[in-house]
Amino acid sequence: MLWTTTADIVQQLLSAKRDLRLPALLARLDRVEALILDDIGYVKQDREEMEVFFTLLAARYERRSVLISSNLVFSQWQTIFKDPLTTLAAVDRVVHHAVLLDLSGVGSYRAKQAQHQMAAVPE
Repeated sequence: MLWTTTADIVQQLLSAKRDLRLPALLARLDRVEALILDDIGYVKQDREEMEVFFTLLAARYERRSVLISSNLVFSQWQTIFKDPLTTLAAVDRVVHHAVLLDLSGVGSYRAKQAQHQMAAVPE
């Protein structure tokens, strides 16, 4: 299992592509049973970043697990992938065989923790 932010993995993929090591990196990532990508959509990506990210999703499609956290609903993923067809293809790969958890009604654990810490601070 590997946990990383989406921004970090995208930068690794870009670096590997520039160094002509992308197939080797994808092969190394393929050995990871579950890839956990945090905060997709948090950082706006340019077209080259989107392309390597889509390459990763396509490489893992129906082969290995990908867990993705996002504050964006699928209809907003075009802000990530920039192109309607690529967005549709990416969402299709993500949701096919997926278990989707909608946590929009759940309070933020970070906010709860901050409130707890503030209450513990003496005045």
